[in-house]
Amino acid sequence: QVQLVESGGDLVQPGGSLRLSCGASSNTLNDYAIGWFRQAPGKERERVSCVNSSGSRTYYYIDSVKGRFTISRDNAKNTVYLQMNSLKPADTAVYYCSASLTRYCPLSQDEYKYWGQGTQVTVSS
Repeated sequence: QVQLVESGGDLVQPGGSLRLSCGASSNTLNDYAIGWFRQAPGKERERVSCVNSSGSRTYYYIDSVKGRFTISRDNAKNTVYLQMNSLKPADTAVYYCSASLTRYCPLSQDEYKYWGQGTQVTVSS
């Protein structure tokens, strides 16, 4: 069992930046691909980004975040980050990190097995 903990969510003005962090309370994340997801009120959860276990491959699944969001990981710190710049009100959502059972980023969202509790990001003036 992998227990994930997200942090870094906040209220920020449009154009601002946040860095989300995803760590594990008692397990290493180094063997897993980690994805970031988000869910806005009344909308389905959507996959935002993924980084493979080594950090050598990153993927972004939402066109509107490409060039603004950056996923990275520091395996020495057992932490995965999502740097979010030029934030927009449409980015408002609860952001979740999730661990896949694979080292590579899976095609199917069904392969993400462990989830954090989420962190709220609100972009508003």
